[in-house]
Amino acid sequence: MSKDIKSVEHSPKIHQRNDPQPVNDRTFFIDASNQSLTAIPLEIFTFTELEEVHLENNQIEEIPQEIQRLKNTRVLYLDKNNLRSLCPALGLLSSLESLDLSYNPIFSSSLVVVGFLHALRELRLYQTDLKEIPVVICKNLHHLELLGLTGNHLKCLPKEIVNQTKLREIYLKRNQFEVFPQELCVLYTLEIIDLDENKIGAIPEEIGHLTGLQKFYMASNNLPVLPASLCQCSQLSVLDLSHNLLHSIPKSLAELRKMTEIGLSGNRLEKVPRLICRWTSLHLLYLGNTGLHRLRGSFRCLVNLRFLDLSRNHLDHCPLQICALKNLEVLGLDDNKIGQLPSELGSLSKLKILGLTGNEFLSFPEEVLSLASLEKLYMGQDQGFKLTYVPEHIRKLQSLKELYIENNHLEYLPISLGSMPNLEVLDCRHNLLKQLPDAICQAQALKELQLEDNLLTHLPENLDSLVNLKVLTLMDNPMEEPPKEVCAEGNEAIWKYLKENRNRNIMATKIQAWWRGIMVRKGFGKFGELLKPRKKGKISPKDKKGKKDVKGKPGKGKKK
Repeated sequence: MSKDIKSVEHSPKIHQRNDPQPVNDRTFFIDASNQSLTAIPLEIFTFTELEEVHLENNQIEEIPQEIQRLKNTRVLYLDKNNLRSLCPALGLLSSLESLDLSYNPIFSSSLVVVGFLHALRELRLYQTDLKEIPVVICKNLHHLELLGLTGNHLKCLPKEIVNQTKLREIYLKRNQFEVFPQELCVLYTLEIIDLDENKIGAIPEEIGHLTGLQKFYMASNNLPVLPASLCQCSQLSVLDLSHNLLHSIPKSLAELRKMTEIGLSGNRLEKVPRLICRWTSLHLLYLGNTGLHRLRGSFRCLVNLRFLDLSRNHLDHCPLQICALKNLEVLGLDDNKIGQLPSELGSLSKLKILGLTGNEFLSFPEEVLSLASLEKLYMGQDQGFKLTYVPEHIRKLQSLKELYIENNHLEYLPISLGSMPNLEVLDCRHNLLKQLPDAICQAQALKELQLEDNLLTHLPENLDSLVNLKVLTLMDNPMEEPPKEVCAEGNEAIWKYLKENRNRNIMATKIQAWWRGIMVRKGFGKFGELLKPRKKGKISPKDKKGKKDVKGKPGKGKKK
């Protein structure tokens, strides 16, 4: 199950269109992305009215001087190319407000030209191997609202960053910070700070000065404690502290009234912090791998929760408090010690995704079958007890789209899978399946069928009727029909084999029917009799007619 707490890392780009968009014979938008271009087509520079240009995901190696003709361009995306240097003419784009140079091997010295783009509001330099931010960028660009620097080698920020008095979003994920950049604490307009996946050991008390901060990402650092002053960030709604060294969180954080998402997975909490149960506005709560044995009784107060991750803990039963969370849509209980589910589970009428992988169920938990809205069910058992069957009543889950039952001891699948109209993914890897039910061919929505490492020798002859099936995996099965070499060639070869085999069977049936008709019409007896093998020395029933002498009795006309 996905554990990603974060929404898209940087602001979404405008929806891409395939053709230039003319307005009164003037073109304002052009999309030349994903075209394997090695150079920018010079024709683009003839559209002097262009306001938005997409050239991302090509193989462009340089920017020509003609770029200066795009005086009206406001948005320019050149990410995911092979740019190493930037031509000075780029700095003449006086209207440019958004520039993306991410995923290019750019020499940091050539980024100086960016400092001349005084109208720039959004600058993205993700994964450009930067070791430091050019000072000229921080000195000259006074209108920046978004600065994206994820995936570089930064250890600190230049002191000139304090000039960014309009900055609202800064992304510094996956860098090499060991100390929290103190300069950020004076950028009072900041709304989003992302410092995930660094090596930071402390957050300064001055963080409380950022009263407009809304989203704060500090996952995968080395934080043992949090500053009490964090409670002064009164607009905070998203806080990700996953995978740190926390044992508790300050009681003062109870003052944060707008919390909707909090990530605490991978910390050493051992119990649910009491103040979390007061954040009744929470929608997403991550508590995976936190050493929990139980939940607080007040946990039932989190009635607005939609996503709850309790995976990789020490729960020996499914806490009854969860059944009070009527708005829950995603529930992760994977890798606990749960052996039974409460009968009240059916009260989670909005639940769409349920993770039960790696628990201690002795049999399939039929309480799951009361979840009418369920779309994804994870029941793989990569450790512990193994399931030996899936009940026919699985068909009650008519909304189910994905069923994961890998790593069990299943010898057969329920016939009712064929009557599940929305089933798209069926993962049965690493089981003991000897055959598939013919009814599986009726699951017409099926797109992915994973069957590797079973005991299958044959496939249903009409499996190719699953017209939407794109993924079929059969490795590590003793396949005979189709043979292994055909299976290794992929779906098309399998479908061809099944079709030809089916045609052969149809032809054999026709020939058999024709032969039977001929034999019967010629008086050779019933067809069933003709199929009986004749034993050596025996004569046919027809030959015996009139010669039925009984042992010990004389034949007609004979004397004793």
